[in-house]
Amino acid sequence: MDKQTTVAFIIIGVILVLWLYLNSPQQPQKSGKTPDSTLVSKESTKTISETNPKEKTKEQAKVNFGSTQNDSLALGKYFSAASGEEKIITIENDLVKIELSSKGGDIKKYFLKNYKNWYSTNHNTKNSFYDTHVQLVNYPEGGGGPDLSFISSDGKAINTSKLSFKSTGEKPYYKITGKDSLVLSYVFSVGNNKYIEKKYVFYGDKYSMQCNLQLVGLGNIISNNDIDFVWNKGLRFVEENSVDEAIYANASVYSGGEHVVVEATKNDEKVEKDFRGRIDWVAVRDKYFAVIIAPQNPSEVDGAYIDGTKIAYANNGERAYYNVRLALPFDTSKIKQKNFTIYIGPADYNILKSYGNNFDKIVEFSSMAWLKFIVQPIAQYVLLPLFNFLHLFIPNYGLVIIVFSLIIKLVLYPLTKSSFQSMKKMQLLQPKITELKEKYKDDPQKMNKETMKLYSTYGVNPAGGCLPILLQMPVFIALWGLLKVAIELRQQPFVFWITDLSRPDVIYTLPFKIPFFGIDQISGLALLMGVTQFIQQKMTVKDPKQQALIYVMPIFLTLLFMSFPAGLNLYYFMFNLFSIGQQYYINHKHDGMELQPVKNPKKSKGLMGRLMEAAEQNAKVQQKRKR
Repeated sequence: MDKQTTVAFIIIGVILVLWLYLNSPQQPQKSGKTPDSTLVSKESTKTISETNPKEKTKEQAKVNFGSTQNDSLALGKYFSAASGEEKIITIENDLVKIELSSKGGDIKKYFLKNYKNWYSTNHNTKNSFYDTHVQLVNYPEGGGGPDLSFISSDGKAINTSKLSFKSTGEKPYYKITGKDSLVLSYVFSVGNNKYIEKKYVFYGDKYSMQCNLQLVGLGNIISNNDIDFVWNKGLRFVEENSVDEAIYANASVYSGGEHVVVEATKNDEKVEKDFRGRIDWVAVRDKYFAVIIAPQNPSEVDGAYIDGTKIAYANNGERAYYNVRLALPFDTSKIKQKNFTIYIGPADYNILKSYGNNFDKIVEFSSMAWLKFIVQPIAQYVLLPLFNFLHLFIPNYGLVIIVFSLIIKLVLYPLTKSSFQSMKKMQLLQPKITELKEKYKDDPQKMNKETMKLYSTYGVNPAGGCLPILLQMPVFIALWGLLKVAIELRQQPFVFWITDLSRPDVIYTLPFKIPFFGIDQISGLALLMGVTQFIQQKMTVKDPKQQALIYVMPIFLTLLFMSFPAGLNLYYFMFNLFSIGQQYYINHKHDGMELQPVKNPKKSKGLMGRLMEAAEQNAKVQQKRKR
């Protein structure tokens, strides 16, 4: 490789390494303090102006997020906190098992039947269903709802999670399947035919449910014509690596065709954002699961509000909690009804796509806004369908990734072939370039001119080895995003020590952390990927002055990839293997390659030649001005 090609490769490598580093799982910040479980509700000490009733409603609604404490049974003139025995009704369908509580008429627990806990195994029959399956809701400790929040006419902040509801359900357990459905209502009576009703409609084969709210005769009880439909504390954390899970946790709003994400990026940082006007849905998600709340009539929503915080926990853990609310206008009509669709389940692109209403927008394959418009379509319409198609025929996802990487390599073959051939020509041209450097060492301008003339004579583009790599970058980034968050890989084994493709394949734990990288676990696939990277560099870098690249880049990338999921490392390892085979084939196939002058050199200058000519002309102009 000549100097220009080497510099270009270094720049591309630095960009790639920085991008990988910035998007790699962050190490948790150590915190000497004990996590404050009241952090989210500290706003309750805020003083609210009594001179502006509308502002009081808004602030009280925000304060009331997640508040379930029973300071007193009395909640003003009209309401009283729940007392007595809590009654639970369990609903089970093909996909989930749900516990509804008389306290608040809320979803108290929510289990996914097709997803296991990280600490359970598929063959463990001793543990109960509740011990082995993912539990997304554990209300009030681990997120949940839905609740109503408002200010009563006697000035009390009311959250329906505090109230005791009566259910129309006559049995403690219901099971539905297929196309069956079930309707259950929870009613809180204020007296004199005034009440709040939550009506749930469950389906036998869906993660979603309908929640229909009806407020009867409350026109003179709810003040300021304003109520909020709220979901507290997001979802319960369910993965072993809470730091990795917290990185992908966020809340978002979809409105007017735009998906806006709100996330806390630092420990003890609180973020909050107001949205005005029509809202199609609000959502809270972690790495693999999500809850989405969509009003059936978005035009009846005045806006949304999100707040969230990230907290450091013991043993370098992290948690992120997000609260969302939909602002609903309320007038003095005798009966007010609001209907919502609530989805609680996997953040699986294909499943979310089947529900319509743009639910699939929460699955983003790039966290960088300036890359989304390129990366998202590649991942969404090409890579993910191909990945799922292969799994129809290949049950093991590890084998799917291997075949997947081979197909990607074949598709990109024309680009990589062009790159390898261009580098081969540059190697053959290197002696002639060296001669020019010696001949015109005292005249850089003349040397550059003669060098470009040499490129033009033999039809060599000095940037030819770099451009194909740049063109491949969007594909690599899309693959990166896909394999990092693909729920399909969660808890999927491959072979030998690789038992979960969604987590690092740890083969050894160090007694210390490696400086700068902050890692103490050694990944087998990352080591294999580093070895293949070294072989590739060895085959590519021929200039003795650039030998450091052979060692530095593979070591750096190996350490960087130690904390990446096994599925991602498996892909890059196999891709490198195929690249080595391809490069070996091209090198040997063209061992007899000879440089031949092109017939029409002027047409072979290329972009680099034109840039050099422009620079030369500019230098001549500058010299004339100096005279």
